[in-house]
Amino acid sequence: MSRQPLQSTSASPGWITPRRAADAPLASPRSNGVLTLADHAARSRQELELTPVLEEVSIQLACRELFKSYRKGNIGIPVLQGISLFVERGEFLAIVGQSGSGKSTLMHLLATLDQPDAGEIRFDHHRIDNIPSAARDMLRNRHFGMVFQFYHLLPEMTALENVLAPAMIAGGVLGYLRNRAAYRRRAYELLEMVGIGHRAKHKPRELSGGEMQRAAVARALMLKPKLLFADEPTGNLDRASGESIMRMLAELNDREKLTIVMVTHDPWIAGQADRTVKLVEGRIAQG
Repeated sequence: MSRQPLQSTSASPGWITPRRAADAPLASPRSNGVLTLADHAARSRQELELTPVLEEVSIQLACRELFKSYRKGNIGIPVLQGISLFVERGEFLAIVGQSGSGKSTLMHLLATLDQPDAGEIRFDHHRIDNIPSAARDMLRNRHFGMVFQFYHLLPEMTALENVLAPAMIAGGVLGYLRNRAAYRRRAYELLEMVGIGHRAKHKPRELSGGEMQRAAVARALMLKPKLLFADEPTGNLDRASGESIMRMLAELNDREKLTIVMVTHDPWIAGQADRTVKLVEGRIAQG
């Protein structure tokens, strides 16, 4: 499978300027160059100008100056140090780096699984890093699909029931029951699409690693998310199964124009994405 890099845009949006020494690095979505957010005279001006500019360049997800640290006893351990980047609608982005570089932490912040110490995150023009916990939960359930290295399938449920779980959560018991036939039809269709329709009634312990990850992908797609986050989706699979999962993700990106943000330590896996951002010690690597 060969994927070509995205081409450079013809013009930079108004809130982005060529890099200056005092600016924070911003990873371009369609080139290897470094762009930065322009300084705004006042926050109100930034708020007014951000939305139309984002619409102009079809940016779906953006973060600015993200910082995150964790405490070990009385010692603060910095993990992310001023990360700024954006992702275009329909793009397949890979975030790479060595163990401890902060790549999974960054994805968890972008997916609202955790909150930054400082900085901001926007999805579809709306700031999402500072919204209430319940709103973040709803955002993830309705608009984000999540795929993890260790599948996180519920062991007592069948593959079909695991795929249905997001619908059960989103609609509540009554909402799910009202639309049960349609939800089950979609869940079966998704299992067929990922190649394990014949395993719909099997529980996770009866599935191979590759089959469990395919079920996890189907679950992530159940509510037709706008953006799919994949944290080391092939990290627990053999090479053949991993390549199969990557072909499936690439096809979803190509056919459905689904935006994908993927974390991986594997250079070959990262090479299947449209663009790669490398983290080194909590910062975006230059060059």
